[in-house]
Order: sequence, then C-alpha cells, then structure tokens
Amino acid sequence: MIDGSHFPFEENIALTKKVVAYAHDKGCVVEAELGQLAGVEDDVNVESHAYTDPGQVQEFVERTQVDSLAIAIGTSHGAYKFKPGQKPQLRFDILDEVAKRLPGFPIVLHGASSVIPEFVETVNKYGGRMPDAIGIPEDMLRQAAKGAVCKINIDSDLRLAMTASVREHFALHPADFDPRQYLSPARAAIKDMVKRKIVNVLGCGGKA
Repeated sequence: MIDGSHFPFEENIALTKKVVAYAHDKGCVVEAELGQLAGVEDDVNVESHAYTDPGQVQEFVERTQVDSLAIAIGTSHGAYKFKPGQKPQLRFDILDEVAKRLPGFPIVLHGASSVIPEFVETVNKYGGRMPDAIGIPEDMLRQAAKGAVCKINIDSDLRLAMTASVREHFALHPADFDPRQYLSPARAAIKDMVKRKIVNVLGCGGKA
C-alpha cells in the first residue's frame, strides 16, 4: 500500500512507480491512492475531500502499473464522517465513471466504516464520549460492492467493536484485571461483526 494522494498528480505517479517496481520485483502486489479522503488517520488531519478525477485514473494506472486503486468518492477516515442532520452520500457518479474508464480493474474504498450505532451506543453508555459519531450507511457499501469496488476498509468498525465490548465488560465486571477476561469477548465481538459484514454487507461471502 502506497499513499501518495497528498502529492500533486505527477509526484504521486513518480512515487507509486518506484514502489510498484520494488514490490513487483519481489512478487508483491501494490495498492495506491488517487484523490484524498477527509478525516483523521494516524494523527494526520485532512479537512475536506479531494475527490478522484475520473479523467486521471487510466493514465495513473497505465503509467504506474499499480494492481489496485483506492479512490475518493466521499468516504472519510475516523468515526465522524458526517455531521448530525447531514445526509450521508457518496459520489457514485465518480465510481461509475472510474469503472467505465478502468473496466474490470480492482477499485478500493478506504474510510468506509459504518460506525455501527449499537457499538457507539454501548461505548457512550459505559463511560465513552462519542457524541454524533456517524459512518457510511451499509446500503451504500452494498451498492459499491456490487460495482467495481472489490475491497472496503472498515478499521473504525473493528476498533468500535472491541472498545464497546471492553467498556461493557469493565462496567459489569469491575473486579476483572486479567486481559483474557475482557479480550476474549472483545475478539468475539469483532469476529461476529466481521461475519455479518462479509455475508450481509460487503458481498464477499464464499469468495476467499
């Protein structure tokens, strides 16, 4: 994975080409980014989206020889993707145009967690402070998965599943201190959530 999306187009291409040459020489595939997501990731804060320009995708892929491409259509990093009262929406027009220009090419969505409301509710119920955390509706992810998108990143949902479970466990079992006591149900919460996503949302059941 190489993210040169914060560089100008030509610099992104140059950096990605170097990574692709190095990785392909060792039999590894490479995913790159074109367009920039808003939100916070690894202490990097991006204020607004820089949507992917469909007119650039074919040139980018041909010149870099990258194996898959993460595009920006309105998803964002973190747990606060939309403001209260704001209608969640993704630029499916961009996704459709990218698919036309790169038929059959693997497209990726980063920052696509749904910020599952049940987990947010549990976190807040047991001492957390996550007011107004809003993610990508799962019906939009299903729509994307039916099209060109072959990989959808949901890191925040994984974190929320674990955090909600751990907070609940400590609230209900304040005497516990052995990590095995609270991490076992936390891992189970992640596993159950991922199973449901695979079958009901991401469309990848039976495709491993």
